[in-house]
Amino acid sequence: MRFIDAEHDSPVISGLTREVEEDMCTLRWIWPRSIDAVYIRKTSAEQTEPAAGDTANLKLYTRAEYKANNGYHSRIEGIGRYCYTVYACQEGSGGPQLVLQQDRGNSIEISSGRAKIYYTISDKSGFWRKFKTIQIQVTSEVPIAKDVLCYVKKQGGYPVNKEDGLLYPFVASFAAGRNVLPAIEVGKQDHIRLFFTDGRKYGQIYELISV
Repeated sequence: MRFIDAEHDSPVISGLTREVEEDMCTLRWIWPRSIDAVYIRKTSAEQTEPAAGDTANLKLYTRAEYKANNGYHSRIEGIGRYCYTVYACQEGSGGPQLVLQQDRGNSIEISSGRAKIYYTISDKSGFWRKFKTIQIQVTSEVPIAKDVLCYVKKQGGYPVNKEDGLLYPFVASFAAGRNVLPAIEVGKQDHIRLFFTDGRKYGQIYELISV
């Protein structure tokens, strides 16, 4: 089994749709006339296209099964965004060939609720010191990439959004569970809050909660 790039005459998947009901997702698509089977892969939405030769986590699904079940059914487990990719399968001289579609028309995303991210910010300062020490702690239900969150520093008050002060990125990703970040020093009148780097995008996946 191997992947091949789609050409103008390759069988490709089109019309891919999803229907989510409780913990079950149903996929339906238009089958090319020349194929009788597909391979389906479920990954996290952040994962890139598999490298050539990577055939892990692929499930064979036939046209007959699709017809009998009125689509492809998959149970949704956990929290976050997932991507389903349906690869048309054609027989070649070396065995099954799975068609990679550059238009991504054979991929679709689903979201299974929002994962909660809790954070606390504590500070310590001395009477004679010009600075105070800030300790950030992030506790998440799921792993988080480092570019999901940022922190913003503002003098004289708490920032109300990521544009309301100086924005700083995080340099490492967050593991599921409790993450205690290295302490940082800021001015005595500085205040810090955490924000999503892209609220519209990540606000659909995570819930950011200050505790």
